[in-house]
Amino acid sequence: MVDDILQEMRSRSADLRGLNASVRFLLGKEGEVIRVDARANPIDISREDAEADCTIRISPENLSKLIKGKLNPMLAFTMGKLKVEGSMGVAMKLAQLLDD
Repeated sequence: MVDDILQEMRSRSADLRGLNASVRFLLGKEGEVIRVDARANPIDISREDAEADCTIRISPENLSKLIKGKLNPMLAFTMGKLKVEGSMGVAMKLAQLLDD
């Protein structure tokens, strides 16, 4: 599932260009990581676990739904399906970019 998420994010990398920040997704209990560095050219989307402006804790299933537009980011946050550490501004900008 994580490989599918990586591929989907890479296909939407142009949409993430406006983020101009780095985001680390910590996926479920398995502790897998997806990191998006939108400052790199081209955008770097990898499994590298490194510092980021914002860290989002979410299950792989919910991240997949979020990317496909089947889960509203604000609703997911409110319901505790995702947790944000670090810059809330980056998380809000990411939510807007994914919502487009």
